[in-house]
This record gives sequence, C-alpha cells and structure tokens, in this order.
Amino acid sequence: MAEFATGNIRNIALMGHGSEGKTTLTEAMLFAAGMIDRQGKVEDGSTVSDFDPEEKKRGFSISASYAPVPWNGKVINVIDVPGYFDFVGEMMGPLRVAETAVIVVGGVNGLSVGAEKAWDLAGEHKLGRMFVVNQMDREHANFEKVTTQLREKYGSSVVPILIPLGQGASFRGVVNVLEKKAYEGAYKKSKEVPMPADLEAEVNEAFEFLTEQAAAADDDLMMKYLEGEELTYDEIMDGFRKGMKDGSIVPVVACSALTGVGIARTMDLMAKYLPSPAHEGLSVTGVNPKTGEKVTRECKDDLPFSALVFKTIADPFVGKLSLFRIFSGMLTGSTQLYNANKEKTEKAGGLFTLRGNKQTNVDKLHAGDIGALAKLQFTSTGDTLCDPANPVKYPEIAFPAPCISKAVFAAKQGEEDKVFSGLNRLAEEDPSIRIEKNAETMETELSGQGEMHLDVIRNKLASKFGANAVLQDPKIPYRETIRKTVKVQGRHKKQTGGHGQFGDVWIEFSPILDSDADFEFEDAVVGGVVPRNFIPSVEKGLRENIVKGVLAGYPMVHLHAKLYDGSYHPVDSSEMAFKTAARIAYKKGCTEASPVLLEPIMHVEVRVPNEYMGDIMGDMNKRRGRIIGMNQEGSMQLLEAEAPQAEMFKYATDLRSMTQARGSFSMRFERYEEVPANEAQKIIANAKIEEDEDE
Repeated sequence: MAEFATGNIRNIALMGHGSEGKTTLTEAMLFAAGMIDRQGKVEDGSTVSDFDPEEKKRGFSISASYAPVPWNGKVINVIDVPGYFDFVGEMMGPLRVAETAVIVVGGVNGLSVGAEKAWDLAGEHKLGRMFVVNQMDREHANFEKVTTQLREKYGSSVVPILIPLGQGASFRGVVNVLEKKAYEGAYKKSKEVPMPADLEAEVNEAFEFLTEQAAAADDDLMMKYLEGEELTYDEIMDGFRKGMKDGSIVPVVACSALTGVGIARTMDLMAKYLPSPAHEGLSVTGVNPKTGEKVTRECKDDLPFSALVFKTIADPFVGKLSLFRIFSGMLTGSTQLYNANKEKTEKAGGLFTLRGNKQTNVDKLHAGDIGALAKLQFTSTGDTLCDPANPVKYPEIAFPAPCISKAVFAAKQGEEDKVFSGLNRLAEEDPSIRIEKNAETMETELSGQGEMHLDVIRNKLASKFGANAVLQDPKIPYRETIRKTVKVQGRHKKQTGGHGQFGDVWIEFSPILDSDADFEFEDAVVGGVVPRNFIPSVEKGLRENIVKGVLAGYPMVHLHAKLYDGSYHPVDSSEMAFKTAARIAYKKGCTEASPVLLEPIMHVEVRVPNEYMGDIMGDMNKRRGRIIGMNQEGSMQLLEAEAPQAEMFKYATDLRSMTQARGSFSMRFERYEEVPANEAQKIIANAKIEEDEDE
C-alpha cells in the first residue's frame, strides 16, 4: 500500500444510530476506491468491516473496525463504529484518534437518538462534524425534511453541500453546492451532467448560505462580507475549510450507500475538505512519565515518535493486534517502542494496516496515520507507545462504567480456568467490561453496558476460545443483624466414655448502634468462672459462626457479644467444647434477639430529558426507591435516588426502553437498610429452598 504524508491523511469515525448504514457506507467507499471487487452486504455477512462471526450472525456491528480508503491522492482512514448503545465502549477509542465524526442519518427517519449522542460525543472531543443523509434511494426519503430537522436542532452551522437529484426510486445523482455542478451515476461512474433548471434557485440559495457561514468562520472575511464586498471563490473555500476544522460548519451530503449514488462525490468532499492531522494548531498534550512534566507534541514526522493504542483485537490464532494512531514522528519496523504506561520496552511482531481483518504489511507510517502492531507483550488499549529517549504518556481512554452485572459460571465443571482466562482475553479487547470476584457472595461477576453486550461476550467466549459460560442474576449480598439485647446460656456437655466434653457460657448479645463494626467481643468474665485459656476459643467460635445468620444464612453484622459468666470442668473442658458452647449460645441468642435482614441500598443518579421525568420517578417508586433530589443540567434532568440493589438488576435495559435510549445512569453502594417484612419473608423462603436443594 502507498505511503501517505500527514497532510494527505483523513481520519474519520463513522457514527450514528444502529442500522442507518454505516457499515454499508464503508463497503461502498472501499468498492468505489477499487479496494474490493464487489460490495458486500450486511445481511449476507459479507462486508469487510463486520468480520466477526457474532456480527455476521446478528447482522450489525458490535466492535469498531478500521479500513484505509485511498482516494484522489489522499487516504481516508474509516473507523466504522457500532451504533447500538450496548457497544458504546467501542466509540471511545475512535473518538480519541479521529479528526472528524461523520454522523450517518437515514433519509426517511432523519435524526435519531444515536445521531444525537454521536453529535454530543464529537463535541466533547472537539472533533469536526459532517452529516451523511444515507438511504436516499428508499421510498419516502426526504433530504429537505431531514436537513431542516438537523438545522432546527443544531442551528445555522448545518450546511447542505451535496443536494440530491431525485429521491426514493428516482435518486440518481447529486448537486455539489461548492462547485454548482450536477453529477449522475453511481460510484466512479458518477459523471457531470447539466444542472437541472428547477434546481438552480435552490443551489444558489444554498451557496449564499454557505458563503455566510464561511465568512463567519474567519474574522477578516466577516468584516469584508459585512462591508458589502464580494468574497472570491477561493476565500469562500478557505472559510469553508476553516469552519470544518473548528466545527462552525457542518456539511450535509446526500447519498445511497446501497446503490453507490453520491458516494464518489462524498469521498471527493472528504478528501478535499475534511481536516487532516497536519492542520494548523493541532497538538496533543501528555506528561513525561519519568519527570511528570507536561509534554506537547505536534503531528509532524520530524518529531520523536508517539502513538496511542485505541483498540486491541484478541485472536486465539493470530495473537494480539494493537491498533494505534500516531500523534508525532514516523513508525518503521525498526523503531524502538517504549510503553509509557507500563514502563516497558516492547518488540512488535510486525507493522500492518488493516482492512477489516485483512492485514497488509507496511514498511513505514507517517505522523497522523493509523496502523496495527502484532504481538505486543505488555500493551493494552489506552496505552501510549513512544520513543524511549523522549517518553510521553497521553491521557488514557475513558470508558463508560458498566451498568449491568451477571454472575458467570463455567457450563461444565472443570472448565473454570478456560472460561476465566478467555474472559480476561476478551476484557483486553473490550475495556468496557469488567470481571471481578464478589468477596461476599464469592461469585465472579461479569459487568457490561447491557444485556445484549453480556450475551455477545458469552457467545464470543464460546466461538473464540471454545469455553461455554452460564450467566445468571448475581446473588444479593444480604446481611443479618439483631434489634434487641438478650442474655443466653450456651451449654455443651457430652459423655462418650473416658474424657467427655464440657463447655458452659453466658453471653449477652446486643446490636452495635454507635459504629460500623461488624462484630465486637467483650470479655467481662470475673472470678475465673471461664478459665483465661478458653476465652479466645469462645471468641473464635462466635467469629466462625457469624458468617451464617439465623434467618437465611447471610452474614451477621453489627453484633456485640459480651461473655460475662459460665462454668467449666477440670477434666472435660477443652477449647473445642467452649467453641461449641459459643455456637449454641449464638444461634439461641440471635434467634431470640429479634433478627432482621439487611439489604444493600444503592445511590442512583439518572440523567434524562425533561419529558421523561414523570415516567422515571414513577418507575423508581415501583422499585422501592426514594427520590432525594433533582437538578437541571442543560437540557437534561439529573435525578438522585436511593434504591435497593435487588430492584436494579435490569434497570439499564428498562431505562433505555422508557427514554428511547436517551437516558443514562450511574450507581454506587450507599449503605445497608432493613428489608421490609413482606420482602424478607420471600428471601428467607428462597434461602430455605436453596438450602434444601444443596442437601
């Protein structure tokens, strides 16, 4: 593959709602550029970028994939980003390495939730934006309606550049407003044709609007424009490019990725006008990992090498592939690599560009380009690779916190190692999942962005690593405590011939109300009624037994035990006998001390548009939740609530359903509270059933 200098590189993240045609657009661009012999179809599982078996089976993208598309002496590095919200983690890497977010919307449905989220994320990452109105060949497609919708939502920055010739079945070409030229035909067969007379007024109006926006992007041009001077064509184009870079101009183009109409002209626009990594003022700041000093690098070949790894592909056969974007310097096969995050020197097994899962060996990549390195030993997604003599560490990629968890088990006994080693490999590939052992329930929990996300991970585990796992709702880490003080005797006496067993204790059990301590033992024995050498055995017996409460077998907490009396036998008493006596006292005492179940209460923060607040509050009440505050955050409401963990397992799915995926939430543990009596009865009954099944 040809080398491309920094100024000839265009890095774009294709974003938008699921099923709007991002993968088909990638395919159409590759076909138009002659990179593939025929255009694959998502439904046939034959596209370049949806190469994972799980993507082929489901018919949509589940991970970001990258394909360089050479066009008119430039290279458009296309990163096809999944649109479904369960795979939001796959957006985070591309947003860090692209200059432009190309947001795909449907010609029929127009602006969607996924497009709105893509716009917001692109703004947060200070990327240029461009709208592609796809599927213009579909019945009821309406470019003017969609453009009006976009402008009403995002203002005058939205500028139509490629206007359709015909719509629906008659969509045959586009008019380029910048050139005031019309084109008909698909892919590279798109040829200039005479401008239809009935479109001239619309094109002139669009060009005048473009001129205003181009002038607004440059202070000198604005002064000239306001003083009534006519701007030259070159000045308008310079203003357009500047507006593209700073985000004040958002071009809108019409095309059909399925038929190829408008694709070549869209690619012309991308190659000519989208910002390159070399554009003026672009720099990235990190820190020197050895000194902590700030380091700023410009995207130039003659500076020390630095790159950010934005994605990892874990393949059980090929090994690990690390996808990166170069922020400064050049990379060759002989470049020394230093991982600034792990403080380790790396040796790569090869330098490639990827087209889907197809690897092409390259000798050199310039600043701003995207590539892949094979078999890096220490490197993970978000790590910085750099010149060991000039180290720099860039900010790591911020991935969304998981919002749903399932307990994960090996489907077959004895395959636990296979399952959990496979999951750890998949966590390298997808940092938005988390695998951790719950210290209280002793279950391993797999957490992710939604039920579909976790199901995909389970299926990938089976297809990639031959490890079958079962996912279940996790156990709730309930606890037990007592509400009143009792005094009980624990007496253990057993005669078996020869030495017998004798231990006798009087213990006062009371709730701990003034601290968070789970257990306190008090030695209040006087007069040697319990010999000093047996008192530690009493404490040990209690500590061993409080792990299992008297109601449903959950750990007993906030328990104060005061040993104040007892008796012993000079021959038959032993440490074991006093441990047993302590156990008898514990069970008897806690049963009489008004025991109750405690459940974990979570602090929940929900961000939703105003119009959904009624539904969200009503739903939270159904979950036994309490609203504790509401705050306006721009166009969103932040609702703070407390709710039992037991009621929140499927909240991620339910919130998306209630808010058309516009809502988001975060959750953290707050405290334990007493379970209402009716709920406690169900929990105790279920615990009894499970105990009987285990026996």
